[in-house]
Amino acid sequence: MASDKSKKPIQYAPTDDDGIYYPESDGKPLAETDLHRIVIVNTYQKLEAYYEDSDDVYVSGNLLIYDVPGKTRRSISPDVMVVFGIEKKMRRTYKIWEEGKAPDFVMEVTSKSTYKNDLRKKKTRYAHIGVREYFLYDPERSYLSDSLIGFRLNEEGKYDAIPSSQDNRILSAVLGIEFSIQDDDVGLYVPTSEQWLQTPTEKAQQAEAEVRRLRAEIERLKKA
Repeated sequence: MASDKSKKPIQYAPTDDDGIYYPESDGKPLAETDLHRIVIVNTYQKLEAYYEDSDDVYVSGNLLIYDVPGKTRRSISPDVMVVFGIEKKMRRTYKIWEEGKAPDFVMEVTSKSTYKNDLRKKKTRYAHIGVREYFLYDPERSYLSDSLIGFRLNEEGKYDAIPSSQDNRILSAVLGIEFSIQDDDVGLYVPTSEQWLQTPTEKAQQAEAEVRRLRAEIERLKKA
């Protein structure tokens, strides 16, 4: 089969510096269970769709972050991350010294095998590299004191807990989005536009439901 020469090759950010190879996988799975995977994918898709028209907002997850040149074993991989002020393009790894900044927002979907590391080493590491906000969600509601918690970096480079509102939402000031628990998932609400963010599948289902409703209304009016 002839190749389509009209298609441009996917552009990746460079991954090697002076011949040093930075691993692109830590060998760990995306998620511990189906429930964890669904939450991670849904959160990622909602944020990606929300920022799809912003060329300088990068949404990703399960991508190795390196903060020190040459330290190929010094990496960390968030479940979901958002970075403002950098180009939206495909990346194999995320090198802070190349991008010029750390992620602005990180979320981890914690589990029995990860919650201690998420609350200790990862929390310390994210604060050290300058992640402005760090959120944690426990879909099994078994390992965190609260199933959804958030931290914001203070001027001293330490994390302060973000208080929840009266309706049990936690505001990400960085994103301008309120996070809350919705059944086994995380709901994302934008106060300025009064909208709940949806995945592409949820949007399609809502559109189909609206079409069915309008058709039913038209048939009802015809019979009236």
